[in-house]
Amino acid sequence: MTESLTVLGIESSCDDTAAAVLRKATGEKTQILSSVVFGQTELHSPYGGVVPEIAARAHAEKLDLCVKDALKEAQLGLSDLDAIAVTSGPGLIGGVISGVMCAKGIAAATDLPLIGVNHLAGHALTPRLTDNVPYPYLMLLVSGGHCQFLLVRSPDDFTRLGGTIDDAPGEAFDKTARLLGLPQPGGPSVQKDAETGDPKRYRFPRPLLDRDDCNMSFSGLKTALMRMRDQVVSEKGGLTRQDRADLCAGFQAAVVDVMVAKTRKALVTYLAQSPTQPTIAVAGGVAANTAIRAGLETLCAEHGTTFLAPPLALCTDNAAMIAYAGLEQLLSGAAPGTNLTARPRWPLDQSSPALLGSGKKGAKA
Repeated sequence: MTESLTVLGIESSCDDTAAAVLRKATGEKTQILSSVVFGQTELHSPYGGVVPEIAARAHAEKLDLCVKDALKEAQLGLSDLDAIAVTSGPGLIGGVISGVMCAKGIAAATDLPLIGVNHLAGHALTPRLTDNVPYPYLMLLVSGGHCQFLLVRSPDDFTRLGGTIDDAPGEAFDKTARLLGLPQPGGPSVQKDAETGDPKRYRFPRPLLDRDDCNMSFSGLKTALMRMRDQVVSEKGGLTRQDRADLCAGFQAAVVDVMVAKTRKALVTYLAQSPTQPTIAVAGGVAANTAIRAGLETLCAEHGTTFLAPPLALCTDNAAMIAYAGLEQLLSGAAPGTNLTARPRWPLDQSSPALLGSGKKGAKA
């Protein structure tokens, strides 16, 4: 390895346009020199969810500005970079193409190495960026478009132990918020209402807990909430604020129970690998949910396992994680190239069979 490597990361897989600059010096912790994210919440809020065409146009308009701001914040120019890393899948194809073409243009103009990064690998390797967690560790990736347990052994060695077979938790939270008239994104809205609700007033199912695997299902849970809402409206002629809070609390409690129970099963498989420093890490936007975090922290304490949740800014979509994943690929000897293509689907674990279903925000596996 040279004395230091400086990498520009670009991310545009869904509804956040992001660029970041990282630097890794020999024997030192990786530094995040800059991290810039342009969100699109206001653009999509009138439609109750992410509109792919709107997202792609916004990425095309903002990517060059985002890169410029990231370089300015890092007080660097293109000539100071050693490589470029870009999300090349999975995700909304219009946004992924925008990011890939931007990165290819910069690489062609500067003759810098270009690394294509799997968006899921960016999330999965974040604990290495923030805490230098040793391999192997167990990652729970839980977001608006993805939910899976990953056994992470190296920058390019991931084993999927299980995941959602339909809606991701983030999708379920978004749909629940829409059903109850709460603002988007749904996760924070549902959590806020749940804080004043009674989780035992309305009983919701805990899907797939009778199965001895790590797979999860959240689509039916969302449907159960819709039916319960309709029943309350039919009986009372509408929903009070307390009714809505209790529905949110019951729904959230069911999600937490399912995720903790399935994490327990994944933990058994992981601990069988005899890791020297057993760690469960969580990433993705839903990792910000305090109830989910509390449940996982309790589980880890019971099993003497370290629980790690990176800062929220690095749990949600960002380019720092993409730059870091590219950096790890470079250090492991991956060959860069400008012939990478945008991929709407790109499972990290190539050997496991695909999970059923695909959410609106991308492939689950």
